[in-house]
Amino acid sequence: MDKGGRTEQFRYKQNIWTLLFCFGAIMLNLLLGYLVSLSGLPLYLDTVGTVTVAALGGYLPGVAVGFVTNIVKSISDPASLYYGVLNVLIAVAAAFLAERGCFRKIRGIIVCILVFTLIGGGIGALIPWFMNELSFDSESLSGLLYGTGYFNLFISHLLSSLIMDLPDKALTVFLALFLMRIIPKRAYSFFRFQIWMQEAPEDAGKGMRGRFRVRVLSLRVKTLLVLIFSLFTVAMVGTVVSVRVYHKTILNEHTILAKGTASLAAEVLDGDRIDGWLENGGGEAYVETEKLLEKILASSPEISYIYVYRMEKEGFLVVFDIDTEDLPGAKIGSLLPYDEGFTPYIPRLRSGLEVEPFITDDEYGHLLTAAEPVFDSKGECVCYAIADVDMERLLGNERSFLMELISVFLGFFILLCAFVIWLIDYHVIYPVRSITTQIDSISANADTQKELDDHVKKLRKLNVHTGDEIEKLYQSLCRMTLSQAEQTRSIRQLSETTAKMQEGLIVTMADMVENRDSDTGAHIQKTAAYVMIIAEGLKNKAYYLEKLTPQFLSDVVRSAPLHDVGKINIPDNVLNKPGKLTPEEFEIMKTHTTAGKKIMEHAISTVRGENYLKEARNMAAYHHERWDGKGYPEGLHGEVIPLSARIMAVADVFDALTSPRVYKPAFPLEKALSILQEGSGTQFDPKCVEVFMESLTEVKIVLKKYNQDV
Repeated sequence: MDKGGRTEQFRYKQNIWTLLFCFGAIMLNLLLGYLVSLSGLPLYLDTVGTVTVAALGGYLPGVAVGFVTNIVKSISDPASLYYGVLNVLIAVAAAFLAERGCFRKIRGIIVCILVFTLIGGGIGALIPWFMNELSFDSESLSGLLYGTGYFNLFISHLLSSLIMDLPDKALTVFLALFLMRIIPKRAYSFFRFQIWMQEAPEDAGKGMRGRFRVRVLSLRVKTLLVLIFSLFTVAMVGTVVSVRVYHKTILNEHTILAKGTASLAAEVLDGDRIDGWLENGGGEAYVETEKLLEKILASSPEISYIYVYRMEKEGFLVVFDIDTEDLPGAKIGSLLPYDEGFTPYIPRLRSGLEVEPFITDDEYGHLLTAAEPVFDSKGECVCYAIADVDMERLLGNERSFLMELISVFLGFFILLCAFVIWLIDYHVIYPVRSITTQIDSISANADTQKELDDHVKKLRKLNVHTGDEIEKLYQSLCRMTLSQAEQTRSIRQLSETTAKMQEGLIVTMADMVENRDSDTGAHIQKTAAYVMIIAEGLKNKAYYLEKLTPQFLSDVVRSAPLHDVGKINIPDNVLNKPGKLTPEEFEIMKTHTTAGKKIMEHAISTVRGENYLKEARNMAAYHHERWDGKGYPEGLHGEVIPLSARIMAVADVFDALTSPRVYKPAFPLEKALSILQEGSGTQFDPKCVEVFMESLTEVKIVLKKYNQDV
């Protein structure tokens, strides 16, 4: 089986193990939750498996374990479905904190406990607050806090929930740490789903931080934003439509209920007895009728009030007003002022006409009211039987329904986001990131052919296999970089060959000049070596850093042999005179600087773009200039003299002093160095002399190489 087949088989086995571990974590959550429920302890412990898997395997397996746990629990406890969002959020938080090493330090463990408590106890307190059918698990503690008078009801519920949840989350974290301790570290990788079709980049587990610091949004963030926006938009539209339909439905249902209850109340009334009851203040039949109305009210929990009023000019004349737990009814014959909400309907009510149910919101509450006329035997309306539905209760049901939608949606939303992020990471983000890392390395760090070849090999070893356009892009990049490496190799070989030819021509030309000079003795080799020693010494001392670039150093060393090229124009009787030159002969000798300048300028005009020839011109023309301006041919001084010429001046004079001539013997090393130091600041650049004196070890090596007495 090839490498790709073995890798695919390994991934398959690993994912099977991951699923098994996730299943085991779900079972652990359910088992611990069941045990603590039997014990009666105020704990849950249904997130131990979630925290463990999320810490070891990341957010996707953690979210899956957390959400499935509550799905299974909802079979026996429907309320668990709404609390699923808490388990999911704890999984995300556990994965996030584990990536930052919070489970390995005391301070981090405390942070984990507090974060999980804020999720379980804080957010967990909001769900029952907005959902009427869910009860608080810490009702007694909440009552104690509320009884102190320091907190309102909501703060009391929130604090009690946090206090009760803290021990649970502390125990959960310690149990998760215990499990992580007993699980072998080599098994940690089996808690993470494996979908790699390539070599994982070294920073695959580091998110989008590290070397990929960019100001623009990453592809991962963009994908997540698109997903969040899409799901949020669909969820908002769906939620708004659902809530509106729910509102319309329950309003219609309760309108029918209120109207039916008012009609039922009207049927039990005898219209011919209303006047007698009002005159006598009731009676035996009145009491029996009142009991029937009480039964009607008790039979429908959705009906808040039932009362019977006659509409008088001054207000409501009470016939019946059934007592409730929160509001005692008015006595028969009482005259009550008209409610503000009734005002638009009073004319029709006083006329004995039917009125469609209407909603009022005044000092008596927010009510849905249905009024049914009661007729006597003559067909005249003598009063109205009225039933009220408390709209606040209906709105509370709406809020509870909305909270159910939000709770369930958030759980699915986070699960879907976790899955999409995981899928995008492994199929898009990590492959693209690993490719761009290698491409950046090729473009930024391939200074030599070997480095370029190594980076191209690393790119090909990624073996990206996503089966889509990213894989095609990767293959195209592999072909392109391989072709680029081959072309670069050919160019570098050609460049090296050309450079060797040029250096050979330079040395040949310099040898031609040197062979005419009978006593220079390897002068060009030694001066080139001294130039390199001085240039590197200046760089090490951080002198002239703006000038001492790698290109400058290369140009100076390569062109050093041409500094005396102008001597080709000097007659032999002057160039090889055994004695001291006359003033006239010295003037002729000095022309080798200007002649060398002309020769190199002609070469520069012929060979365009070769920078080292420009430095060869500078050294040929100005290596006899002096720091104090008393040199020749132009009398330049100080840093006006090109740096390459100042370097060559020291090298040239030192070699002349330590080499024998027909007119003098070689000076001892100490004498030559003494003369250089005396000329520092007058004849020579003092910095060049300084670094030369500090490099005597290298200087002596050059002297020994060319058989000089040191």
